[in-house]
Amino acid sequence: MKPLRIGMWSGPRNISTAMMRAWENRPDCAVSDEPLYAAYLATTGLDHPGRDDVIASGDTDWRRVADALLGPVPGDKPVWYQKHMAHHLLPGMDHDWIHGLHNVLLIRDPDEVVSSYLRSRATVAPADIGLLQQAALFDELSEATGAAPVVIDSGDFLAAPEAYLRTLCGLLGLAFTERMLGWPAGRRDSDGVWAPHWYGTVWKSTGFEPPSARPAPVLDADARAVADACRPAYQKLHAQRLQA
Repeated sequence: MKPLRIGMWSGPRNISTAMMRAWENRPDCAVSDEPLYAAYLATTGLDHPGRDDVIASGDTDWRRVADALLGPVPGDKPVWYQKHMAHHLLPGMDHDWIHGLHNVLLIRDPDEVVSSYLRSRATVAPADIGLLQQAALFDELSEATGAAPVVIDSGDFLAAPEAYLRTLCGLLGLAFTERMLGWPAGRRDSDGVWAPHWYGTVWKSTGFEPPSARPAPVLDADARAVADACRPAYQKLHAQRLQA
């Protein structure tokens, strides 16, 4: 049977790594962690934590990466979950390979993303958090297939992870398994070399955390400008979100 290749397109500071854990805990599923990251850093010249290690450990040619993502599945598994960051899709990259995936967009309120991002990075720009690229990808996939891709809002998801995973599995033609709701704590061989800089909370986790009851983030003027620039894209996608 033809393998099922899932492209989960997120932005940073979302639940993307926890979602990868859920899928990796399925015995029928291989996972890949941000396979375009090395190409993104090499092309943009951006100084991210662990930059040199990321570039050294990955492939900086996005064409080879894309070909590999449509090639043999690691471990010959029937399902291949590919965790992607939407902002890794840079101008000039061909997107034809993306149409060979079953694509899902994972979104989060930009105020929360910007606030979380700035706890790890000194500055942020609209292009850093993925929502603008997700909105463009949504339009591209909708036009190409005649059907909108699935959109999942992380706030909704965390309020009912089992319901959302059951619904998503059903849409993908897969059987849901409760193994997706919990996993052993610790790092994985599948984690990117950047994991020590970003995955501390996930390494301690054994399942999805309930939604936070924290007050709305307080952003300074520069951070507010970034969140506001991304809000129309978020609202557009939020209106199309899956409701389980």
